[in-house]
Formats: sequence, C-alpha cells, structure tokens
Amino acid sequence: MELKLTTSYRAILRLALPISLATLVPQINFTTNNIFLGGLGQKELAVAGITGVYYLIFAVIGNGLNNGLQALISRRAGQDRPKEIGRIFFHGIWIALLVAGIGIIVTQTLAPAILRAAIHDQAIAGMAIRFLQIRIWGLPLLYLYVMRNALLVGTNQTRFLVWGTFAEAVTNIVLDYGLIYGQLGLPQLGFNGAAYASIIAEGTGLIVIYVVIHLKGINKRFALFEDIKWDGSLAKLILVKSSPLIAQFSISIMTWEYFYILIEHHGERSLAISNTMRNLFGLFGIFSWSFAATANTMVSNIIGQGREDEVMSLVMRIVRCSFSISFVLFLLLNIWPEWFLSFYGQEEGFIRDAIPVVRVISIALLMMSFGPVWLNAVTGTGNTTVNLWIEMITLIIYLIYVYVVLEYYNMPITWGWASEWVYWLSMFSMAYFYMRSGKWRGRTM
Repeated sequence: MELKLTTSYRAILRLALPISLATLVPQINFTTNNIFLGGLGQKELAVAGITGVYYLIFAVIGNGLNNGLQALISRRAGQDRPKEIGRIFFHGIWIALLVAGIGIIVTQTLAPAILRAAIHDQAIAGMAIRFLQIRIWGLPLLYLYVMRNALLVGTNQTRFLVWGTFAEAVTNIVLDYGLIYGQLGLPQLGFNGAAYASIIAEGTGLIVIYVVIHLKGINKRFALFEDIKWDGSLAKLILVKSSPLIAQFSISIMTWEYFYILIEHHGERSLAISNTMRNLFGLFGIFSWSFAATANTMVSNIIGQGREDEVMSLVMRIVRCSFSISFVLFLLLNIWPEWFLSFYGQEEGFIRDAIPVVRVISIALLMMSFGPVWLNAVTGTGNTTVNLWIEMITLIIYLIYVYVVLEYYNMPITWGWASEWVYWLSMFSMAYFYMRSGKWRGRTM
C-alpha cells in the first residue's frame, strides 16, 4: 500500500475519479428524493429546498472536520507514519459525534422559532420543521460516514469509497419509493418518508464501508482503534486545523439558507425552481468537488515528502482536468436543459421559467471547476485560517449582492442565481494570489 503520491495526470485521475463516483451517489440520493417529492406537488418540492439547505449546514460542518482530518492524514501518509493515522482517525470520530449531538440539540430547540420567523408561508415553515426534526437524527451516522472519507482519501484508498455509497444509494431509492408513496408494503409517510429513508440509507452505507475497511485489512494497516487513549494535544491539533474549515463551510451554507429564504419571498414557484437548480448544480458539480478534494490530499502529501516546488504545477494540472470535464457538462446542460428539468414532473410553464436559470448556473459550473481547487490547495498547505478569511470576505460580497438583487430591487431569480458567479470568482482570485505569494511555504502540522 503506497502512501506517497506522484503528481502525474494519471495519479490525479486515479485519486479523483473514485471520489467523483463516491460523491455522485449521495447527489443521486438527494436528486432522487426531490424527484419523488416533486411527484407529491410543487409545494413539497419547494419545502425540500429549505430543508435540504438547512441539513446541508450541519453536513458541511462534518465536511470541514473531514477536510481537516484529510489534510492531517495525508501529511502523515507523505511522512510514512501509518500508526499516527489510526490515532488521528480515532480522535476525529469522537469529535464528530460531539458536534453531531450539538446539531441535534439546536435543531430540536432553536431551529423551529428561527424558521417560523424567517419564512413567510407558515405552511411551508411547519412542513420544514417537522421534516428536519426527524432528519437531524441521521447526523451522527453521516459524520461517522464522512470520517471514512478522510481516512480513505487521505491514504490513497479511494477505490473503496464506492461500496458504502452504492449501498446507501440503493437503500435510499427503494425506501423513498416505498415510504413516500406507501409502496412495497411500507407505510405511506408522504413528505416525511424521505427523512426516514435517508436516515436508514446513511446507516446502511456506514455499516457497509466499515465492514469493507475491516475485510481489506485497512484497520490493521493503520492501527485503527488499537491506541484508544485520549490525547488532548492531538484532539487540539485536529480542532485547530479543522475549526476554520468548519466555520468556513457552515457560514457559507448559512448564507445559502439566507439566499433560499430571500427566494421564498418571491413565491412558491421561484423556490421550487431554485431547488431544482440546487439539484442540478450539486449533481454536475461533483467533479469539481472531487478534484478539490484531490488538491487537498495531493498538496498535503507532496509537501509532507518535502517537494514544495512542485505544488503550483500540480494544482494547475488538477485545474485542467477539472475544467475539461466541467466544460463537457456545460455543453450538455445548455443543449438539453428541458430533458434534465423534465425529471421533476412539473408542467411546461415551470420548465420554461427554469431554463434561463439553468443557463446561469451552467456558467457558474465552469467557474466552480477551478475556484474550489485553489481553495483546497490552501487547505493542503495547512494554513486553514487563510481559508476562513477567504471565505468570510467572499461571503460578505455574496450577501451584499443577493440582498440588493433579490430583496432591495426585487429582481428575477435569474439574476439572484448570478450570485454564484460572484462567489466563485471572488474565492478563486484570493486563493490563487495567496498560493502565488508563496507565504504557505515552510508550514508544519
């Protein structure tokens, strides 16, 4: 099991493509949820936009912890210190469970009042609250699930990612159909059926991936759970490296929830259209995120090998791969937008109103192909505080834009979705110039 990475295009694709496949399956799950919920009506599709982004706030907190762990694990892999990887993984799991518990408490106590105050349509608010108070119980399962991402990606074992995600996808699709519509001998739970289906699917994927880790001997290779003595200094290191990323991701998605609340002020159809856009953007953006995760891992790994001079050329190779795939997806979205929108079971007027927004997000998809890659390269250097500052400045610009466009001038949501252009270009420019400055050189972690 080779822990030290090379920087060739082949090495990049070998790492990124399995991540893409593993990321594709959860996006298919999410899109499947919305397709089934769209069959219940436009209101259900609209509410799914609010609930989806809310849950995503807590999901990306897990991703922040995941990315911090991934950078640490990759650095230890580059240094060829496998026993340390097991210790980092063990401490990461306990920190993740603590954070998940906080998320459950917040959702059960504070979230209902916040959502009722922010959402104009109280019927939508009520549906969203009832759904989320069920869905949030899947958070510990999700966090344990993403911890395996940090382990497998950080140690160049991405080919094993697909097993758990495949099991999760099959379970989710079957239970969505059964629990939402009352098929397959299961109770008809309607909108809330998607929440139960997702929780059970996450649990299934979690069990499968940990069985795979055990059967493949990965637990022995990295001494997982052998040294279970709590190390406060190691926990502090994980939190120091992960906290800026957790703050970065959670604040980012909180602003997206604010964006969706502003969209809700434009009416139910605008909210439903925006939910489909989030589906398409997430589904087509998986390659960008997989190459971003690849940048994090490979940059940290080669720095651990003492090869700092190769970092910039490596990131440029990753960007070329990411942009090439995104350009193909850009063409597909613009040639057949009606076909992609038809899956949501809405009438022709809905599709007609949604097509201009598809054009806007397709351009954003190109910008997304390089922005996150450069930002995750910053993560790989270990200077996660810079990540947080880049995100904070970007979000201030983003919030000003969406408020002025959607609330102050009450412009169409097509212009609201152009905020993605503002977001990705702002992120890219700051991350790129930081990496070009060379201030990241010589950092240890």
